[in-house]
Amino acid sequence: MRKLLVIDDHDDIRENIAEILSLSGYEVFTAPNGKKGVETALKEKPELVICDIMMPELDGYGVLHLLRKNESTRDTPFIFLTAKTERSDFRKGMEMGADDYITKPFDDIELLNAIEIRLKKYDILHGKYSGDEKGASELISDLSTSGVLRLDVQTAETQELSKKMNLYQEGKRPKALYYVKSGKIKAFRMNEDGKEYITNLYVAGDYIGYLPLMENKSYEDSAVVLEDAEVALFPREEFLDALYHDLAIATKFIKLIARNVQEKEERLLQLAYGSLRKRVAKGLLDIHAKFATAQADQKNSSTRVALAISREDIAQYIGTATESLIRTLSDFKSEHLVDILDGKIHITDVKKLENLLY
Repeated sequence: MRKLLVIDDHDDIRENIAEILSLSGYEVFTAPNGKKGVETALKEKPELVICDIMMPELDGYGVLHLLRKNESTRDTPFIFLTAKTERSDFRKGMEMGADDYITKPFDDIELLNAIEIRLKKYDILHGKYSGDEKGASELISDLSTSGVLRLDVQTAETQELSKKMNLYQEGKRPKALYYVKSGKIKAFRMNEDGKEYITNLYVAGDYIGYLPLMENKSYEDSAVVLEDAEVALFPREEFLDALYHDLAIATKFIKLIARNVQEKEERLLQLAYGSLRKRVAKGLLDIHAKFATAQADQKNSSTRVALAISREDIAQYIGTATESLIRTLSDFKSEHLVDILDGKIHITDVKKLENLLY
């Protein structure tokens, strides 16, 4: 049961809110003024605070200030209750770090919806996401689904792209955030010799292009469709407004991106210094996680999953010649790590592939 704290000096309002929340399945603590409210918050550690602004002894601004200064309550969602005459002052509270405000009088549904959204946001921002583009995509998706980030995939403009069509090109300025509704897309760069190096692979559910949008710079790679795709577009301003509207969301996102950059650097080191066998194994496992045509538990080494991607694209992802990849795949097949059926690669032993010694 989630714990909430209601702070209000009006007995009727405080008890009415407490009753509504209790009936909705929350454990509720109450306080009749700001000073008692801070004491209760530090003692009970509620997961969300609902606080009136105008109160004796310590007003709502003071409560928010003290809770934001304390490490144990610094991130606790905080909703202000404001009278209509105070509404012009709510910006002060938002600038101090409040998450939302509700104007009196309010109805039960308005209150419960505000609480639900803020608790969802708290859970998402404190959730663990992988430090790669998949993690960032999952974060955007969770925030959008919960209503915290207003990016609606269903109502967004969409494009249908055929195989080999370009999504964007290196050197061009980004104009939108892309969301892959279906299909497969690869991002790549060309080296001085004109050879292609795949920088990323995208499937349904992935968001593409947020980093150049946030950094306000041109694309450093190009993206082309591997398999007929449907893509939703969110204009640059719409995405940035939604992202930077909330400092907590922007901070979480930037931390993920920092981890993403670190993982890309580690991948480049692996390409530079890792053995060919380990590079091929790592590449196959990466693609397995992205392009598996059947849902499989990776802990179950007996499950076979087809990788629907060409040898040339795998080689470009790993950073090796196609001939070298084919020879290594032949070795893996003889070692019963992979199988080749109808021209498609099937990983037959995920655990052994993950733990190659050389």
